[in-house]
This record gives sequence, structure tokens and C-alpha cells, in this order.
Amino acid sequence: MKFKERNIQITMIIITFMMIILRFLLNEKGRTNPDSIRYMRFAHVFPTVDNTTTPLGYPLSIKFFTFFGPDEFWSSKIVGISSFLFILFFTWKKKFFFKESVVLCALFSFLSIYSYTMSEALILPFVLLFLYTCSLIIEGKLEKGKAVFYLSLSLIALYNIRYSSLFIMAGTGLFGLIFLKRKYSKPFILSGLIGGIFVVLYKFLFIDYFNENYVNEFLEIGLHPTSKLLAELFQGLCTTFNPFIHIANPGGGIINYAIYGIGLLNILLICWLFIRYKLSETEFFFIFISISGIFCSFFIQYFYSVNPIDYRLMAPFSFPVWLVYFRKLFLLFDLKVYAIGFLSIASGMLFTWLSKGNYLENRKEMKQFLQSEKLDKVPLKFYLETAEDLDKIQVAELISTVNPNITLSFKPKDTLSKTTLTRYKVLQKIKIDKNKYQ
Repeated sequence: MKFKERNIQITMIIITFMMIILRFLLNEKGRTNPDSIRYMRFAHVFPTVDNTTTPLGYPLSIKFFTFFGPDEFWSSKIVGISSFLFILFFTWKKKFFFKESVVLCALFSFLSIYSYTMSEALILPFVLLFLYTCSLIIEGKLEKGKAVFYLSLSLIALYNIRYSSLFIMAGTGLFGLIFLKRKYSKPFILSGLIGGIFVVLYKFLFIDYFNENYVNEFLEIGLHPTSKLLAELFQGLCTTFNPFIHIANPGGGIINYAIYGIGLLNILLICWLFIRYKLSETEFFFIFISISGIFCSFFIQYFYSVNPIDYRLMAPFSFPVWLVYFRKLFLLFDLKVYAIGFLSIASGMLFTWLSKGNYLENRKEMKQFLQSEKLDKVPLKFYLETAEDLDKIQVAELISTVNPNITLSFKPKDTLSKTTLTRYKVLQKIKIDKNKYQ
């Protein structure tokens, strides 16, 4: 049985690894988005700090790999693949949710995250380290000063990758307060406080130093009505916990009923399993952190401008739920659980093939264009009328994979400069291979 299971695991890991690579190669812009432009530019111009919208962690990880030769784009992909491999190696070495992690990493949603030039790819290994540290504390294997040190360190590391890790800090401290009478409560409370102090110092010593108006620019009360936020929460959770496909059709249609329906049924199954089969203290903590993270992610939208809840934003909070969920499934169905991973990979293959573009060909075209215009090594601007010009911004995303030193401009007068590009300027000279499922 063990030999058979090991072969299944090896096969799944190899296929997942190949799919991560295909996921960004069979995409017209290499799995990037507007935030990717900022990350790669940050890495390119560092040690200059050109914005505080993102913490330093992810751009610096990209910068690190550029010292070995790859450019910022390829370095971002190395970060994603390294994160995937680290999770599997660590869980195998520590015998900590290994087989659950094999299936989790094969899910199309997580596979897509590892292939994305986004900070979620980097934060997942640190979420795992955080969960492992907490499990040692709860089990009494890590105590007193060491417990506080390692837990505080993991919380600070998380915050330096994504600001939303503040919700994990809050959940950690709250968990300690709720279970105040238990032996392990003090490390959770103290670490939560230390993390909170770090956040305050980070705000005054780093964010305010480079952009004293950051908070005022992003805080805005009453951004969205509750009816809209609740609808987005439902849709976001149903795609987050759909094990087979995590993207709904933005144009609507009957297929979305199936996508949301599968996700909703899976959420109901998760709830039933967690009620029917008692959670251990460690498992309860995992779910507690996940729920508090999702809860905070919802309410922050009332006064902070963020994207609607989706599988990517929820990844750090859904990660613990999936681990516990698969553990329960393995107890009930044993090797049959691996079928979920294979089915998810299969749906991912179908989706990737149907929506395929050719990144390498597009990169080649863009590189030749920038070189011919002598724009491949100079700071660039890309003009947009509004930030909602998603079709036009895709050209900027592709440019950033060749020359990451590019910023978005909304000033028409900038178009008079040779170093300011527009969608029209680019597409009149080159042709981009685009997929038909935008």
C-alpha cells in the first residue's frame, strides 16, 4: 500500500510541476496582472523604494534570484516554483500534512497561484511554517521564550509579504485570549502583541517615511454597499472552495451556476465533516485562523480599497481549511482522495488549453519591438485613460515582463514622450497572440 501511494504521490507532484510551467507559458502575458507590474518594477529599481503599496518581501525575493542571471519575470516564476517545492519538501521532512499538501498543491487554484507573478505564491510556504510553529506550541513541543520568539518571527515574516497577514496576527492573539486558561495561551497573546507592535513601527518608520499619505489615500468609508459585498463574498468563497475550477465567467451564464454550485456543495461538506468528526486542538486552531482571516477580509472592504474576494486573496486563509479537510477525507476514503487532485489537474489542463495564448512568442515580439525602438533598457510609461482599461493594460503587463521599469500614466500629455507607450503605438507594429476567454 505504501509503495502504491508513494508512486501516486510522485506522479501527482511531477504532473503538478509541469502544469505550473504550462500555466504561465500557455498564457498570452505569462500569468501577470497590474500588480505584477509593480512587483517587478520594485525588484528592478531596488534599493530605491518606489512605493509602499506592497511590503518588501516578495519584490526582494524576486531581486534575490536576479543575482543568478534570470530577469525579474523569470525570477518571479522561480519564486513560485520554489514555494511549491518547499511546501512539499517541508511537509515530507517533518511528516506534517504531507499527503494532504500533495493533493492541495495539485488543486487548479493553488497550481495557478504558484504560476502567478503575485505575492500569494511566496506567502503560502510562510503560512505553512506559521501553522507548523503553532502546532508545536499547542502540542507542548515548543514552550516559553522559544515559542514566543518563533511565533513572533513567523507573524512578522508573513506581514512582510502581505499586509493582509495583519488578520492572522489578530486571529493569533484572539485565539490566545479565548483559551486564556490553557497552557499555550501566553505565547499566542504575546506573539500577537509583538506582531501588532511591529505593524505600528512599520507604519511610522517605513510607510510614513516614503509615503506619509498612504493610509489617507487608501482609507475611504462606505466604498461598497453590503448587498454587493455579500454577493461577492458568496461568489468568492464558492470559487475559492471549488476544487476543480476557481474562475467564474465574468459575463455570467449557466456555467456559473455549476461553478458556484460545486463550490457551495463542497463548503457544506466541509462544514459537515468538521462537525461530524471532532477537530483536534491543532485542527481547530487552523480553522479558527482561516475563519478570522476571511471575516476580516470581508469587513476591511467597508473602508479599504481592495479587489473583490476571490481564490487568490483567500489563499492564505483557505490553505489551513484545505489541509484539515483533506486529512478528514483521507481518514474516510484513504487513497481515493488523490482522485480529487487528478481531476482538478485534468480540469486545469482543459481550461488552460481552451484559453491558451503563447507567452514565449508574445515575449519575443515585444522584445524585438522594444529593442528596435531602443526602449528595452530605459524607464517607460504606459498611458491609460482609466485604471479600468483592462484590455489595454494587458499590453503593459506584457511589456513589464521584458522591461520591468514601467509605470502606468493617466496624464494625456505624457503620450507626447517617446518613452510613453500606448496600446495603439504597440499594436500597430506587432501582433499579440491573445486567448479568446478574456
